[in-house]
Amino acid sequence: MKTVYDSCREAIEPIRDGATLMVGGFGLVGIPEQLIVALAEKGVRGLTIISNNCGVDDWGLGLLLRNKQIEKIVASYVGENKEFERQVLAGEIVAELVPQGTLAERIRAGGAGIPAFYAPAGVGTPLAEGREVRRFGGKDYLLETALRADFSLIRAAVGDRMGNLRYNKTAQNFNRAMAAAGSVTIAEVERLVDAGSIAPDTVHTPGVYVQGLVVAEQEKRIEKRTVRSGQ
Repeated sequence: MKTVYDSCREAIEPIRDGATLMVGGFGLVGIPEQLIVALAEKGVRGLTIISNNCGVDDWGLGLLLRNKQIEKIVASYVGENKEFERQVLAGEIVAELVPQGTLAERIRAGGAGIPAFYAPAGVGTPLAEGREVRRFGGKDYLLETALRADFSLIRAAVGDRMGNLRYNKTAQNFNRAMAAAGSVTIAEVERLVDAGSIAPDTVHTPGVYVQGLVVAEQEKRIEKRTVRSGQ
């Protein structure tokens, strides 16, 4: 049986200044939002964050940005966060921007124990400057290294006490790969069920990748609300 924490604050207690964290989600979908809130309240600093994006100004990883808890971020998209843009331009944060597919594969490789691979994205651009490029089948490829983290913070719809997880639709996004790429993986779940309650063929992340779980209700904010005008 895995550790089931009583609160998100208890779950993130081992995270110290200078830690490297993978944080699941895409936009605001599937983010471990209450674990992020707990990190913001704890005030841990000097963090390196690996995530698809950096939330919005007042939610998700944007909370850590606002508190200046992030020292470096490895991400593929940060266009929704004005505070992120300000900190980058002011030299207050280090940003490593990675093509989205390459970011996903670097994380997957880290979880699979593959140290590096070659990818076509970025060849011939500033991303390739000073880096190894090799030619395969008449095409150039850029050497990419795998990503791992001290902690992976992910979000699942359902988890059982053995750590098996099931995600809700597109909330699978980066959560599945990140679950395998963290030395310690903590899953924020909407429902916790007994072992055996999740049918084996519907398990998205096997419990072997998960060290702890915490039940937390999400606000499930909408990143961009679009509505029709009245007729």
